[in-house]
Amino acid sequence: MRTMRLFFIGTFVLLCTVLPARADAFRVGRLLCFSEPRVGLVLGSAQSLRCVFYARRSQRQYIYEGRIRRIGLDLGVTSAGTLSWAVLARNSRTGPATLRGNYVGASGAIALGPGLGANVLIGGSRRSIMLQPLSIERSIGINLAAGVTNLTLGPRGTR
Repeated sequence: MRTMRLFFIGTFVLLCTVLPARADAFRVGRLLCFSEPRVGLVLGSAQSLRCVFYARRSQRQYIYEGRIRRIGLDLGVTSAGTLSWAVLARNSRTGPATLRGNYVGASGAIALGPGLGANVLIGGSRRSIMLQPLSIERSIGINLAAGVTNLTLGPRGTR
């Protein structure tokens, strides 16, 4: 148990220092993603995502589909889960393709029954979007994961 606690403290510190909050960024909304069940394959995993971006100023919702890939330690099985990020951008304009692109960063997760995780990602169109340094990831299962994460998002229309 102490090892797990140290793992999370270390991961939290790493995630907070990799991408510090930017003073020149605007909070433009929230990205909420729903994932499929995941099986860790020791050296990595992949999951399909269905995401909704809730724009802060226009009260519009944009639907994205994506894929998240983790490379590094990933052991175990989790059920479908939820990831949530605050979205920061260089300007306050948002549209249906605002979050389109690739994001790269670090991640860590643990589940023994209910689980939590953290992801630090930056990217998007011209690397102008930052998904808040710490996302909240909820899942149920038995899993331990830490490594490099790649998230790819593509727009699927508006509603």
